[in-house]
Amino acid sequence: MTSSLPRNSTLVTGATGLIGSHIVRYLLKLGRPVAALYRPDNGYGLLADVADQLTWQEGDILDIPSLEAAITAGADVVHCAAIVSFVPKDRARMEQVNEEGTANVVNVCLKAGVRKLAYLSSVAALGRPEVKGGESDVTTTGESAIVITEEQKWQESPLNSAYAKTKYRAELQVWRGSAEGLPVVIVNPSVVLGAGDWTRSSTQLIKYAYDETPFYTDGTINYVDVLDVAEALVKLLHSELTDQRFILNAGTMPYHDFLTQLAQALGKRPPTRRVPPGLANVLWRVEAVRSWLTGRAPLITRETALSASHRYTYPGDQITKAIDFRYRPLADTLSRIAQAIK
Repeated sequence: MTSSLPRNSTLVTGATGLIGSHIVRYLLKLGRPVAALYRPDNGYGLLADVADQLTWQEGDILDIPSLEAAITAGADVVHCAAIVSFVPKDRARMEQVNEEGTANVVNVCLKAGVRKLAYLSSVAALGRPEVKGGESDVTTTGESAIVITEEQKWQESPLNSAYAKTKYRAELQVWRGSAEGLPVVIVNPSVVLGAGDWTRSSTQLIKYAYDETPFYTDGTINYVDVLDVAEALVKLLHSELTDQRFILNAGTMPYHDFLTQLAQALGKRPPTRRVPPGLANVLWRVEAVRSWLTGRAPLITRETALSASHRYTYPGDQITKAIDFRYRPLADTLSRIAQAIK
């Protein structure tokens, strides 16, 4: 189903995943012609039921000729394709896909003369600085919660995961494209909530609560509905705003409170056993050994143990001041996920 695209079309990379598929659906709802870059061996993913409503462009962000065939002058491009992993063995692949792949997309967009590029980044790309004696550029509130805004400057820190580093460097490629004349907009969502393949990325939290796992950590979670991410990104894409980034975060709360609400929505028992930071450090080492022996992905890694034990908050109100947009209540999001699973 490969064909040339009209100038007012939108090409979406990573279209078959959780966020990409919702962006495609939102565009289709608006009546926009949509194309999806895909690899045939991966199938149509979460778009199987609407596969006949869009154009499928066979290709890969690591294959420049296929990108050149898919990206046309005057079209919009939404770049969602990425690997999200906190497993050490995936680092090299993340660097290749997230960094090199994004550089390829930017270069081809510049060459083709697209109307606008919207890049799906992450709050991880903003970095997680350490607070040392008040010398940090970030502020703290409440129980040492670190507040990170769109103006945050990247700082090297042991709290930055390998995934965060690849997304930060991918963003540098997008900003380079902006400096060379490519109109861009970047969104940085927090943990994205939605019904999908719950063995991957943020949707693993759904499975965690569904399985009635009894443990929780002291850290906080920042969350946003996948429907909000899709709506915000598309509205920014169609707006006059360029060369800006926007954090997408509907709220922040302790992991225990979030997992309790999620479990209750699913009709499951909420977690009751607190995992202190010291024990989390032991558990990730045990999981590393188990993973090495069995070949299965670890349930907890050093990076996720560090992340779950810290308190960060990302104000997501800047976008509500820039465009007509409001976040959905968490209760509505959890109810929709529960209904989809049931």
